[in-house]
Amino acid sequence: LSSFISADATSSTAHDELVSLKNDYSSLKMEYDNVKRDVEATNDKDLKIAYTNAEMELVKTNQAITDVESAITVGKPSEEVDKRIQVAKTQLEEAKSSLTNVRSQM
Repeated sequence: LSSFISADATSSTAHDELVSLKNDYSSLKMEYDNVKRDVEATNDKDLKIAYTNAEMELVKTNQAITDVESAITVGKPSEEVDKRIQVAKTQLEEAKSSLTNVRSQM
């Protein structure tokens, strides 16, 4: 019984982490969309390339979050779920950093 309760608590924590990741991603996606409009309004090819590269980090972030959700859904061991959560958090930070880099070039 205690291992079931422990697994359930771990699952709840992982689900909370997933919700947090999805919320952070949604906010970041809106920031990207706002910057994209500004970038597209310029004729700066280097800036457009930088934005496209940054946007790839956002795509990778979405995929990493999908991987977390998949692991939770199929009941992967908590170690695997935790590993995927860490990957998603790291990727989210990379996407934030990439957007900051684009903004610094504007």
